[in-house]
Amino acid sequence: MAIQRLPPLNALRAFEAAARHLSVKDAAQELCVTPGAVSQMIKSLEQHLGVALFLRVNRGIQLTDAGHGFLPPVRNAFRQILAASARISLPPENRVLTVSTTAFFASAWLIPRLHDFHSRYPEIDLQIVTSNAVAAFGRDGADIAIRHGLGRYPGLQSEHLLTVEVAPVASADLVAKLGTPLKPDDLLGWPRVHDEGRNGWQLWFAAQGVEDSGTPRGPAFDDGSLLLKAVATGQGAGLLPVAMVQDELTAGRLIRLAGDAWLEEFGYYLVWPGRGALPDKAQVFRNWLRTCGVG
Repeated sequence: MAIQRLPPLNALRAFEAAARHLSVKDAAQELCVTPGAVSQMIKSLEQHLGVALFLRVNRGIQLTDAGHGFLPPVRNAFRQILAASARISLPPENRVLTVSTTAFFASAWLIPRLHDFHSRYPEIDLQIVTSNAVAAFGRDGADIAIRHGLGRYPGLQSEHLLTVEVAPVASADLVAKLGTPLKPDDLLGWPRVHDEGRNGWQLWFAAQGVEDSGTPRGPAFDDGSLLLKAVATGQGAGLLPVAMVQDELTAGRLIRLAGDAWLEEFGYYLVWPGRGALPDKAQVFRNWLRTCGVG
């Protein structure tokens, strides 16, 4: 079996530049060589391949059908080389961005979009850790965190990212026992389960124009999946993101109660330690979140 030789790298660079500009002169300026050198490298590549890549017309050039077919894989190969070079040229500690987030946000929003981040920024390796602690920077080595709440974290900086639709829900058994609430203030007398800060229900009642002056009673959870489990087993009504409980609602295991709301303050926040600016790689991550429609 004959061994195939790779085309000369410089000739491939000359071809890609000339094809991009459709100009030998402009390609020569980009590569810092003479137009004659570019023409010679393209000629040597055509001889190597045994096919014409350009048509010379009216003092310019056009790609042949073979040139059109050859350009995409050549361009892609150069992009892969650039990405690989950037990755290995960065120290390991600068390549990895550790993001601490809640398990729900990671599974419902972040993970389905990770392929987009890696395709845009192959030089950064994301490391996702899940935690519900207000600030776990010292324990999990996170560079940046995403948390759900009011965004008030002493000693930390925070920036609002996303508000999600929340709905009061309860198990079908509990609704059968207590009756369907016809208006938001009917829920004042219901058993309720809470987020860790015990402030979600107060905000929700305020959004419905209902005063809830009592002390929040009932169990509280720092994990959305545990709160959902408590609601599903009839411990009380709970405020949960609609996207998180859609399957349970469709199956009839949970019942959506009165008064959905978009609680603007009560959302997802980007959180980072100290008072300084975000590191460059964290800035990249924040900007990417914004391009994906967050914030």
